[in-house]
Amino acid sequence: MYFAGDGAKKDGDGDIWLLGRVDDVMNISGHRLSTTEIESALVSHPSVAEAAVVGASDETTGEAVVAFVILRGSAKDDDDIVTTLRNHVGKEIGPIAKPRNILVVPELPKTRSGKIMRRLLKDVAEGREVGDATTLSDPTIMAQIAESLRK
Repeated sequence: MYFAGDGAKKDGDGDIWLLGRVDDVMNISGHRLSTTEIESALVSHPSVAEAAVVGASDETTGEAVVAFVILRGSAKDDDDIVTTLRNHVGKEIGPIAKPRNILVVPELPKTRSGKIMRRLLKDVAEGREVGDATTLSDPTIMAQIAESLRK
């Protein structure tokens, strides 16, 4: 049997809804949290245009939530936006899901087909040298992310 790793559901009208990867689950202090669930909570906030979440190694909890967000318009000028977003995730899902870090980035690394390269974001989250980025639609994105994190 082949398992593709994508979750889906069929609604009452017979339409199929793609739910995302089922293997993108983090273990935070014994709680299994879906990266998709946390991303959905982040983009439900009106200040967030797009979000990607990865798990990063953490000595205390095993893994920690690290979020990368693209903000909408004037939210970029809000000095307290990271705290606001952490609290929003806590309210939507629960305190255990609050990201340890929320990194505001200008763009997310995507392939030509639009898939977010979470592997590269995990490298950044864990402080490692970023791996091969040749398949990105815009190879300069990782340099832009690195630059935005230095500010």
